[in-house]
Amino acid sequence: TKSSVQDSYPDSVFVQFLRESGVTLTAGSTANEIAVDQVIFQKRLQQQLRKHPRFPNIIQEFISALETYIEDPERFRNCLLPCVPSSTSQQDANSGSYQESLVRLLLGIEMLKNCQKNKKKKYFFLIVINTLFEKLPEFMFEGVSEDGLNVPRLIINQLKWLDRIVDGKDLSSKLMQMVSVAPVEIQRDIITSLPEILEDSQHGDIAKELNALLQQNTQLPVPILDALSSLNLSSALLSEVRDVVMGTLSAVQLEDLPVIVKFILHSISASDANEVVCDLRKKLELEQCVLPAVLQASQSRMKSKAMSGVPSCNNGQDSVALVLEVIKSAIRFQKTISEAWLKVSSYNHDSFFCFTFWYNISMQLNRRGAERVLRVKVRKGLIQENLLQKTFKGHAQVMRGYFPSILALAQGLLRSPDCCVVSFGGHMYKQAFTAFDSYCQQEVVGSLVTHACSGVSGEVDVALELLCELVSQKPAEMSQFTVFVKGILDYMDNLTSQQIRRLFHLLSCLAFGQEQHGGHIQDDMHIVIRKQLSSTVPKYKRIGIIGAVMMVGSMGACRNKPDGSQGGTLPKETHRQVMALLELVRSCSESSPEAAALYYDELANLLQTCKLDPLVQVPFVFPAYVMHNLDEDESQGGIAINLLPLMTQDQQRVSPLCLSSFFRLLRLCEEVQHQGDLEEIDALLGCPLILTDMEVVEKVESLSKAEREFLCSLLFYTINWFRETVNAFCKQNDPEMKMKVVTRIQNITYLQSLLQTCLAGTRKTDYLLPQCVSLTTTDNCLLWQDLPEKENEKEKEKDAKSGVSLSSYWPFFRELDVEVLSVLQCGLLSRTLLDTELHSKLREEVQLGPAELLFLLEDMWRKLDFSLASAPAKKAPFLKSKTDRAVGFAHLQQKNAKEIATYCIELLPTLCTHLENCHNHFQCWLACLGVVDAPGVDVKEQQLMCSAYQLLLQVLHTTFSWAGFSGPEHRALLKSALGVLAGRLKEDETDLTLDQLSRHAFEYLQNFRSTVPSLNTALLLSFSPATLTKRFLCQEWVTASGEKERGNKYNDALQTLLSIYLEHTDDVLKAVEEIAGEGVPELLNAAKDANSRSWPTLNRHTFLVYYKSMMAVLERAVRKIPPSKQTDNQEVQSEKLLTWNLAVRDFHILINLVKMFDSRPVLTVCLKYGRLFLESFLKLGMPLLDYSFKKHKEDVQSLLKTFQLSTRQLHHMCGHSKIRQDTGLTNHVPALKKNLEQFVYRVKAMLTLNHCQEMFFFFFFFFALQGEEILSQRSQAVDEEEEESSQLQSEEEV
Repeated sequence: TKSSVQDSYPDSVFVQFLRESGVTLTAGSTANEIAVDQVIFQKRLQQQLRKHPRFPNIIQEFISALETYIEDPERFRNCLLPCVPSSTSQQDANSGSYQESLVRLLLGIEMLKNCQKNKKKKYFFLIVINTLFEKLPEFMFEGVSEDGLNVPRLIINQLKWLDRIVDGKDLSSKLMQMVSVAPVEIQRDIITSLPEILEDSQHGDIAKELNALLQQNTQLPVPILDALSSLNLSSALLSEVRDVVMGTLSAVQLEDLPVIVKFILHSISASDANEVVCDLRKKLELEQCVLPAVLQASQSRMKSKAMSGVPSCNNGQDSVALVLEVIKSAIRFQKTISEAWLKVSSYNHDSFFCFTFWYNISMQLNRRGAERVLRVKVRKGLIQENLLQKTFKGHAQVMRGYFPSILALAQGLLRSPDCCVVSFGGHMYKQAFTAFDSYCQQEVVGSLVTHACSGVSGEVDVALELLCELVSQKPAEMSQFTVFVKGILDYMDNLTSQQIRRLFHLLSCLAFGQEQHGGHIQDDMHIVIRKQLSSTVPKYKRIGIIGAVMMVGSMGACRNKPDGSQGGTLPKETHRQVMALLELVRSCSESSPEAAALYYDELANLLQTCKLDPLVQVPFVFPAYVMHNLDEDESQGGIAINLLPLMTQDQQRVSPLCLSSFFRLLRLCEEVQHQGDLEEIDALLGCPLILTDMEVVEKVESLSKAEREFLCSLLFYTINWFRETVNAFCKQNDPEMKMKVVTRIQNITYLQSLLQTCLAGTRKTDYLLPQCVSLTTTDNCLLWQDLPEKENEKEKEKDAKSGVSLSSYWPFFRELDVEVLSVLQCGLLSRTLLDTELHSKLREEVQLGPAELLFLLEDMWRKLDFSLASAPAKKAPFLKSKTDRAVGFAHLQQKNAKEIATYCIELLPTLCTHLENCHNHFQCWLACLGVVDAPGVDVKEQQLMCSAYQLLLQVLHTTFSWAGFSGPEHRALLKSALGVLAGRLKEDETDLTLDQLSRHAFEYLQNFRSTVPSLNTALLLSFSPATLTKRFLCQEWVTASGEKERGNKYNDALQTLLSIYLEHTDDVLKAVEEIAGEGVPELLNAAKDANSRSWPTLNRHTFLVYYKSMMAVLERAVRKIPPSKQTDNQEVQSEKLLTWNLAVRDFHILINLVKMFDSRPVLTVCLKYGRLFLESFLKLGMPLLDYSFKKHKEDVQSLLKTFQLSTRQLHHMCGHSKIRQDTGLTNHVPALKKNLEQFVYRVKAMLTLNHCQEMFFFFFFFFALQGEEILSQRSQAVDEEEEESSQLQSEEEV
C-alpha cells in the first residue's frame, strides 16, 4: 500500500521529492501513480533539486535513495512499468492516456543529463545506466514471470528512443559487454534494440563489432542482420558485412535463411547487383532445404518432445516460401535485381530458375525476355521434364502461388510452332494438374478443353493427347470434370477423324472404364452415338461409327474378373450392351458401302490397338463362299478374288469398296486369335484376281466414257487389294511368303503404270475416283481430285502422252503400314519349282527392282515427312479452304515420332546399302559415257535410279532433321543413328563422341558427291557449303537421255544452291564479282545455247536465277556492314570504305548487265533490289563518307562517280517503265525515284558538311558535258516525239 512505502522510507529524499512533484510510489503489483502531466512532473522535480539548499549534493542523495528503493524486485519492476494516472489526476482530458515509466521520466530530466557540461551530472547519468545494467544479471535467467513480464526486456526498453544520450560510446561499450555474457534470448533483445538506443554517430563502430560477432556466433545471425539493416552504414562497410554474411550462408539454420537473404538483397547496389546475385545463386540450393517427410517428422519430434499433437512436416516448405517471398519483393521493387536474377538464372537450370521466371511472368516484369529465355533453354534441352517435376513435387506450396502465370505460360507454349516448346507446355499442364488442388485442376482441364475447341489442328491434337494421359493417370480426379470434357462434343464439326477417335476414347474411358468414375455420362454418350448413326449426312455417320467403335473398345476391354461375371471376364450386362452396339452400327452402315468399309477399318484398328475381352465377337457380313476353304489342297480347287463380276453386278450384295477394309479386319482377327500366324488365310496373298485383259489399256482412247471409268475403278480396287495384302503378310518370315510380297509390290508398280495411262485418257471427263475409305476419310478427301486439274495445257498434253503422275492421287490408295518398309531389307529371294514328280526343274528368283525401290522409298519419305518434319498446324486464314494433312496417315498416327524415328534408324543399314548401290550404278554409267561401244542406256531405268538416289538422300535428310534429336532424352538415339553412317566408313572404331560420329557421318556422305545424277539430288548434299556447292555449280547437269537439265524444279534447286554458296563463301563481294565479271562475259561470247565456261550452270535460261541471287545476296551483304561512327580510327574507316567501294563496283556491274539482258523479269529484279541497295547505302554508306571525305577524298570521289553511273541507269529504267506502262514494273518506281532524289540531296549535304559545295555540280553534270543526256530531258524528248508522231498520223488520216 501507499502508506507502507512511505512508512518504510519516511525520510527518503527520493520518495519525498517524487511525491511533491506528482508521483506516488506504490508497493506490491500496483503501478506507480502520477497526478500531473509528465512534463510538469519533470519540471517540478528539476526545480526542487535546483532550489534545495544542499544542491548539488542533494543529487547524490537522491540517487542513493533510488538505488536503495529499487533493491526490492517488486518496486524495481514497478519503476520499469508505465505509470498510471491517479484518481485525483490534474491532467488535461485531451492529453494522451499513455504514461512513461518512472525510470524513463527520470532519464528525461534535462538537468540530469547535460546541464552546463557538469561532469557530476554526466557521472550521475552513467550511474543510473550502470544501476540498470547491474540489476540486469539478477533477472537474466528468470525468463518470463507468471504475469507475462520479462524484466531484462523492460530494462532494455528504458534505453530506447531517448531524447539525448550522454557518452554514447560508453553506452554502446556496456551494451556489447552485456551481450558477451548474457543468454541467447537477452543477446537477441539487446542486439535488435541497438538501432533504437544508439545515436547515428555510433552506427559505424557498433556495426564493426556486430560484424565481428557475426563471424564468431552462428546463433545470432537474424538479430544481428536485423540490427544492421536498420543502421546507417557506409557502402564499403555494408559490402564487407555482406561478404561475411555470404560466407556463413551455407552454415545457417533453415529458419534464419529468409532474413539473411533479405539483408543480402537489400544491401545490393546497381553496380554490384549481378555479382552479388550470382554469388547468392551459387550458394543457395533450394533442393537441399526441403528434407524428406520422414526426416522432417523426426526433426519435428526432437524439437517438440514436451509438446503434444502431431508434428508439422512443412517447416522446410514454409522456409522456402519465405525465402522466395523475399526474392519476390526484391525483384518487384528493384529493377536491377530483377534483371540480375533473370540473367544469372539463364546459366543455372534448377528450381530457382523456375521460381524467378514465373515471378517475372506473374508480375509482368520483363515478361517477353523471360519467355524468350525459357523457349531457348527448352529448345536446347537445358530444362527438361524431370526438373519441372522436381520443382512442382518438391515445392508445390510455393508453386501454387504462381498458378495463374503458370497457366498463362502453358497456354502460350502450347500454341507455339516448335514441337519441343509444345511438349514442355504439355508437361506444365500435367504437373500443375498433379501437384495442385481441385480448383487448379479445374482450371487446367478448362484450359485444355479451350485448346481442343480452338480449331487449330496441332493445338487440338496436343490438348486431346494431354487429356487422354490425365484420364489414364488420374481417372478419379478427372471424373470430377467430365462435364467440361463432354463440352468438346459441340465442336466435333471441326475435328479430324483421328481427333474424333481420341475424343471418344477419352470420354469412353471416363464413362465405361473399369472404375467408371464418369458413369453419369453413359446415357449422354449413347444418345450422341445413336443420333450420329441415324444421320443421313456421311460426315455425321462417320462420327457415329468412330464413336461407337471407341465405346466398344472401352466397354469390352479385358479387365480383372469381377464378382458376378460368368464364363468370362466381362459382366453379362456389359457384354449385352457391347453386342447391341455392334449390331446397331452394322445395321446403320450396311446401306452405304463407304460407311460399311469405314466400320470394318475402325474395327480392325481397334483390334490392332486394344485387347478386347474374348466374349466380344466381331460380326461378319460377307458371304461365306468368299472366305471359306482357305486351307484346302490345290487339287480340290483354288480360290480367286471375284472382283470383276462383283463390279459388273447390277445389284451388288457387297460393294468392292468394302473388300480391302474387310480383309484388313479379317487379317487382324486372325493375328489376335493365332498370335500373329496367318496360315489360315495365307492363300489370299497368292490367289489370282478375276480381272480383264490389260491390253485394253493401250486402246483406252478408243473406249467410251463409261468403259474408261470402269477400267480406272477396276485398277484402283486391284491396287488397293494388293496394298492391303502386302500390309497383311509383310511381317511373315517364310521366304516363300516374302517372295510373294515382293511380287505383289511388283504387281502394284505395274498396275500403277497402267493406271497412269488410263487416267490420262479420262481427265477431260467428270470421272470421280473410288474413294479410299480409311481411318482418315473426311469430306476434304474429295478436294484431292481437283489437284491434277490445275495444270496448264502444255503439261496436260505431255501427260496425255506419257500418263499422269499419281502423286496427286495417293490419298485414294490404301495406306501402307510402317512394317511394309521392312521389305527394303529383302535381298535376292529364290525358290525351287518342282514338277509333277517332285523333281526340281526350275529356280525362281525375285528381288526389288528400281520401280519397287522407288515405290517403297516414296512411301517412306511421305511417312517421315509427316511424322518427323511436321510442326503444329496453324489456323487456316479466313475464307481459305482447309485441307486435312493427315489424310492417308491414319495408321501412322497411332505411333509417336520417337517410334517412327527408331524404326527408321533400324532401317539405316539397309538404306545405306541401297545408297551405295545407286552410287555404284551411276559410277559405272559415268565411266561408260566416253566409251564408243558401251551398251545403250535404259532411259526409264536411269530415271528411276535417279529418283531413288534422291529419295534415299531425302529420307536421310528428313530423319536427321527431326527436332526431337535436339532433346537430351533422344541423344542416345541420335548417337546410334550417326554410328550407323560412321560405321560404314570406319567399322573398327568404337566409343566415339557425338562430334566424332558427326564428322565421320559427314565424311561418309561426302563420298557420294561425285555420282549425284541431278542438281536436286546435289542440293541434299550441300551440308558443306564452302567445298561442295561451288563444285556442283561448276558442273554441267544432264538427264539420262543426254539433254541438259532445265525446268522450274531445276531453277529452284539452282537458286537455292547458289544462295547457299554466296551466303557461306568467305568473301561475298569477291564471289559476286567473279560470277558477274567473268562468268557472264563468257556467256555473252558463247553460242546461243552454250554455257559459261567457268560456271557451266550459267546459261541464258538460268541467267535470271543467277542475277536474282546475286542482287539479293549483295543487298544483304551491304546491310551487314557495321554502321560508321565518328569515333572510328582511320584504319577502320579505310577498311569500311574499301568494302563499300567493292560493293558499289559489284552493283554497277550488275546494273550494266540489264543492257544485255533486258527482259521484263530482269528489270523487275533490278528495280526491286536496286531500291533496297540504295536505301542501305543512304543509311550506312553516306555517314561513312561524311567522316572519311577529308582523309580519303579521292576514294570517296571514285565511289560516288561509280555509284552515279548506276543511279543514272536506274533512273533510265524508271522512265522506261513509265513509258511502257507496265504495272509490274511501275510498282517499284515511286519508292526508287524517292531514294534517287534523297541520294542527290544527301551527297550535297555531305559536300556542304566538308565545305566542298562546288564539287556537287561537277558530280551531277560531268556526264552531261560528255554528251550524256539528263534523264528528265531524255524522257521529255521521248514524250515530244510520240506526240509529234501521233499528230502526223492524224493529219494524214484527215
